[in-house]
Amino acid sequence: MFPRGRFTPRRPRIRENVNEAIRAKEVRAVFPDGTVEIMPTPAAIRKAQEMGLDLILVSPTAEPPVAKAMDYGQWQYEQKKKQQEAKKKQHIIQVKELKFRPNTDDHDYEFKKNHAIRFLKEGNRVKAVVQFRGREIAHVDIGKRLLMRFVEDLAGIGQVEGQPRLEGRFAHVLISPVKAAVKKEKTKPERQTGSEAQGPRADDAEPPAASASEPLSPEAEEEPAQ
Repeated sequence: MFPRGRFTPRRPRIRENVNEAIRAKEVRAVFPDGTVEIMPTPAAIRKAQEMGLDLILVSPTAEPPVAKAMDYGQWQYEQKKKQQEAKKKQHIIQVKELKFRPNTDDHDYEFKKNHAIRFLKEGNRVKAVVQFRGREIAHVDIGKRLLMRFVEDLAGIGQVEGQPRLEGRFAHVLISPVKAAVKKEKTKPERQTGSEAQGPRADDAEPPAASASEPLSPEAEEEPAQ
């Protein structure tokens, strides 16, 4: 059995910037009916509680600080929803690595170049690496020429960050996306509606003009008697 007095009871959790936790002497209180008042903080808290709401400090750096009377649970839900939406829109730039050999054939080279174009248009960076094995290290110039060719082929989409570097048995170069290419990729052409895609209907077409060689109707051929 544990001796008494060893474990201290948990303190109640204090919600920051809510009701009594607001340290400012006065606030600019915003109420649901649209009224805005500069008043002492205790008075604003009492008025919010009379409405069955909490006083939440939404702009502590303002002068005076801005507090809003609203339900704390609803405010928490809105804050979490905003964070989730911001996280969805956030794009994390990744470094995509593509490995080559000094004797990489043209088919493999084109395949990896197309991957690099897609990565750059998505806003990611590309790291091209040439690996030398065994006696291939004696032909470093071949690997560097391959990297320079790779950089030139991606000139309109990516820009190189420095010259190719040799580290041990690896030569590499880093390519960053060009902002104009990324924006162009994100903007998509508008799709035509069904009526626009099908073109004008037969009913809307203008009737053909009568040609001079067409015979006139019998009524038109008869002339009024004089």
